[in-house]
Amino acid sequence: MADEFRTTEVGDRYAQALFDLAEETGALDAVRADLKSLRAAWGESADLRRLLTSPVMKAEDQSRGLLAVAAAAGFAQVTRNFLGLLSQNGRGRDLTGVIAGFDRLYAKKTGVVSAEIISAQPLPAAQMTKIQSALRAALGKDPELSARVDPSILGGLKVKVGSKLFDASLKTKLDQMKFALKRA
Repeated sequence: MADEFRTTEVGDRYAQALFDLAEETGALDAVRADLKSLRAAWGESADLRRLLTSPVMKAEDQSRGLLAVAAAAGFAQVTRNFLGLLSQNGRGRDLTGVIAGFDRLYAKKTGVVSAEIISAQPLPAAQMTKIQSALRAALGKDPELSARVDPSILGGLKVKVGSKLFDASLKTKLDQMKFALKRA
């Protein structure tokens, strides 16, 4: 799922508009928190992904569904208005690009470094603390961590910092071994 969160031209335009509005209204941190919640919901809810990406879903239905999610989650009014506009314009499918673009703009403005940790199983708090310490030492900044479980990597970790991906997953190592054996 996380691979879906990359900037796009349309997503960047909408993200810039949302960022400017959030900054102008003093709701930058609230909108950022709302988008973090949406990112998590996107990963957890096949229904949400289907609602926003299905070509047969009408814009009005997308708008109603997305606004219901925003209301239930208690999102800021700026976020609610933006999500209504996004879905009414038939751009619900661009939500992941908007989130990625907003994250990039926020990081640029605040200097925040985000890191996504992908593991085959949920990591204990002690292990997350060790990873954060190692990243702090490597980056020279205290990174903001998010964790995601992806059983398909089998074991090990993937760490994504900005556009860089450090892949120490068992699946990748097995794929590399398989490739090496084919060449031998």
